[in-house]
Amino acid sequence: MKANYGYSDASGDYFITIDTDKCDGCGECVSACPAGVFQVVDCDPNDPMNEEPVVTVIPDKEKKIKYECGPCKPFTNTPSLPCVQVCTHCAIAFSW
Repeated sequence: MKANYGYSDASGDYFITIDTDKCDGCGECVSACPAGVFQVVDCDPNDPMNEEPVVTVIPDKEKKIKYECGPCKPFTNTPSLPCVQVCTHCAIAFSW
């Protein structure tokens, strides 16, 4: 299941997508994120049938994704975001 965290406003769509089928809850992205956007939870809040740990976006940060993640966003098409680089399962994507 793909869980989208973020928001849309007049300037665009700002979402982090975490593929919970790929995420194993290792927490590498939590350690790599300088803005502290991620957390590991014991079970998937978006899929009650999945009782495995997964990573989610901290609720207080969800409406600020554009600003929280802005310093890490690349100006090129290279995936240079720290959270994307450390995710060996390719479970994290950004929409902007």
